Amino acid sequence: MAATTTLFSNTLLKTTNQSFTRVLSHPSPLLNLSFSPTPSHCKKLRVSPPRQTHIIASALSGSPGIESTVGSEEDTPNLLDRVEVFDLNGNGIPISDLWKDRKAVIAFARHFGCVFCRKRADYLASKKDIFDANGVALILIGPGNIDQAKAFSEQTNFKGEVYADPIHSSYEALRFVSGVTTTFTQRAGVKIIQLYMEGYRQDWKLSFQKDTVSRGGWQQGGIIVAGPGKTNISYIHKDKEAGDDPDIEDILKACCS
Repeated sequence: MAATTTLFSNTLLKTTNQSFTRVLSHPSPLLNLSFSPTPSHCKKLRVSPPRQTHIIASALSGSPGIESTVGSEEDTPNLLDRVEVFDLNGNGIPISDLWKDRKAVIAFARHFGCVFCRKRADYLASKKDIFDANGVALILIGPGNIDQAKAFSEQTNFKGEVYADPIHSSYEALRFVSGVTTTFTQRAGVKIIQLYMEGYRQDWKLSFQKDTVSRGGWQQGGIIVAGPGKTNISYIHKDKEAGDDPDIEDILKACCS
């Protein structure tokens, strides 16, 4: 997928600069993107000097995604304890209550219209019999409103629980990446073609609703294994780009071994 430096849009594109824990032998700089002044119909993308990223090793997964142990981000459980998500009936629930009394696999979607997230839902649901046999709950959280969460649940017939995070607070607490360069990658482009050939489709109506468009649709997600206990997070996978699913065996090892 060729990169382009000119975007025709009236929407301001944003990226967030954060520190990540990467499974890499050498630092990989995160690009900081900004726009140069141009006419309103045409905005040019410039690349400013990269910021340093922090590197540690993790044995949790062989996925190319951004991985960390809880020890690398010690404040994450405390930040999550202040996050509230909403079930399909509109009830607010502290997110850490979802795994306070049980073990759970929690998938974080890019957004509720995302084609990659529909594949992720099936990918995890295919192992639900193993999760159930081990007393592990299967949960999906998406950045968006309750109506979007309901639509996703109905369209996908997801076998687990679905929750909405309207203000993206769980994504910020977990420091999931967001940005144009994490969304439009060559690997993501190839995977989209594969998913469409498999019959998956993006829900463009959901994708262009205000809750998604206001963030540009550039948010990436991840997967965690947590509980029982509010601060017991045993596995974190952070997608480094759209469609960056970890090896399912890593998740099963973390939750069911």
